[in-house]
Amino acid sequence: MSPRLSTSQSRPLPEGGQVRPITRWGTPVMHRELDDVTDFGEELQTLVADMVATMYAARGVGLAANQVGESVKVFVFDCPDADGQSVTGVVCNPVLTLPDGGDRRLDDEDEGCLSFPGSYAPLARPDHAHVSGVDQFGEPVEFTGTGLLARCLQHETDHLFGTVFGDRLAKRPRKKLDKMQAETDDLYPADWPVSPLREDD
Repeated sequence: MSPRLSTSQSRPLPEGGQVRPITRWGTPVMHRELDDVTDFGEELQTLVADMVATMYAARGVGLAANQVGESVKVFVFDCPDADGQSVTGVVCNPVLTLPDGGDRRLDDEDEGCLSFPGSYAPLARPDHAHVSGVDQFGEPVEFTGTGLLARCLQHETDHLFGTVFGDRLAKRPRKKLDKMQAETDDLYPADWPVSPLREDD
């Protein structure tokens, strides 16, 4: 099913932002609930543009504010749905709604995180998700996603409430994820993606 978009979501993602270093798991801002967005002024506009630039530089499909060290509930995304249609958006103060009962079907695909780069693990999530909130101008927005977009909406909303996807893994797959990340960690400079990936010798 293709996402349902409100009129306000025809706005393209902002351009002209500065690429920022991506905050890693273990940093306190990654593991606590963030503050609601209440000021939709210039500071937020700059943050959103920087988040978009950082997401693209890291070749991600979504990015939350705490992934650039900011403690406000906003995420950006540019992600395909199950039909391959690319959907872009900015969501502040998201409310996530997931199917339950007979409508709930799980998709057990690999998931990764720009804040724990180079590592992936299967994680079962509902294959359909709905997020509502407001955009960077305070205008109401809502997205319904399937496939990778459903996973992205859940993953990014989780970030804003202090949950990383590793928190949702059982003990054994979490250990495997940690090992995978440790093996690739040297490829990612501390300020990545401001500095590019190092070559794998």
